Amino acid sequence: MGPDILIPISMFLMIFGIVYLIYSTRNRERLALIEKGVDASIFLKGRTNGVPAWKILILNTAFLLIGIGLGFFIALFLTTYTQMNSDVVYPATIITMSGIGLLVGFHRAKDLDKE
Repeated sequence: MGPDILIPISMFLMIFGIVYLIYSTRNRERLALIEKGVDASIFLKGRTNGVPAWKILILNTAFLLIGIGLGFFIALFLTTYTQMNSDVVYPATIITMSGIGLLVGFHRAKDLDKE
């Protein structure tokens, strides 16, 4: 087996191990709570309350894409009107603005959850 096949196999095994560990731990915790006589309705808490996950995902994706677009726009202005190297300006500006977009999306989702 060459190294080109070992990498995908090891990645698959790592992801499988993490998922297995999460589900087996969750199952053990639930069984221990049921053995102690705790009501099973605690497992359903948090699923019906609050903002649906798809709204938060769409909001964060929208702000991320807006940040990427602003990053391209600002990088274009920086390379056009200054002597900065475009190989450095484009990735730095895009990454910075997408991070700011995700931060704004996080705060808007937090405000949406308060409503």
